[in-house]
Amino acid sequence: MNIKALRAFRATLSEGSLVAASDILHLSQPAISRLISGLEAELRLTLFDRSGRNLTPTPEGLAFYKEAGRILDNLDEIPRIAAEIKAGRTETLRIVTMPRIAQSLSAPAVARFLKNNPDTNINLDVRARREAGKWLAGREYDIGIGALPVDHPGIVTKPLLRVRAQAVLPLGHPLSSRKELTADDLVDETVIRLMHGLLLRDQLDDFFHSAGATPRQTCEVAASQLACSLVAERAGVTIADELVAAQTQSSKLTLVPVTPERWMTFGILYPLSDTKPDALHLFENALFEIVAELAQQSPTLELAF
Repeated sequence: MNIKALRAFRATLSEGSLVAASDILHLSQPAISRLISGLEAELRLTLFDRSGRNLTPTPEGLAFYKEAGRILDNLDEIPRIAAEIKAGRTETLRIVTMPRIAQSLSAPAVARFLKNNPDTNINLDVRARREAGKWLAGREYDIGIGALPVDHPGIVTKPLLRVRAQAVLPLGHPLSSRKELTADDLVDETVIRLMHGLLLRDQLDDFFHSAGATPRQTCEVAASQLACSLVAERAGVTIADELVAAQTQSSKLTLVPVTPERWMTFGILYPLSDTKPDALHLFENALFEIVAELAQQSPTLELAF
């Protein structure tokens, strides 16, 4: 695989033209074009549509860009890695977290670890649940943190905590004084839910379907944090948990547990391996401490280990 061709492809797509890619890579436009054509021939993919005046990435080109970008980013890290080896700092802990608990759980654990382990580097990434599983199975990370279950033959999981599902309401909503809420209580509200294929969407749909209820109006969004933000703007209500709600405008929200009780489990994900880096055990300890502290602060959080 021609690395220079990969760089030419990435620069052309990200900058939007051969001219811009030429300036960045200090190559002529014909040279950039030849590199991309050679890459297409090698991959047997059409990366750009050349029917118009400008190069337009094809769906295959965009998909390849998404995957190849990480490879090139890692190559760009080689000088830094070499410098750290020379300086005697060779251990890096690679962590991937799912967005739902990135700020409320993962960030505090990483901060505590860094404070206690100043000689270890951290690489913290945020990825959607399905993507995180794929990268973990490919051993791109040492550990993942996110919602369970995750069914993948290349991943081992360990539960950390359970969080009770709650109705997330705008502050001052007529239902905000209730101790618990049912699906029937929420059926006349505009319900903000996630898009198909996401775990929290499945949980929300099951909550209503199990009660034989259908929301009057729905709004679909791509992330649970965005759903809570819309609730804060009084656009509707949603079903989530306090870890998600804490990452948005929580001062504008009221959380009321739903009944029948629904619980969401979060845990650790490991790539299938016989060995673990020493730093991983230390990070696990920091993670367990943060989880225990969160559980002590709230009756809707329970330890799962």
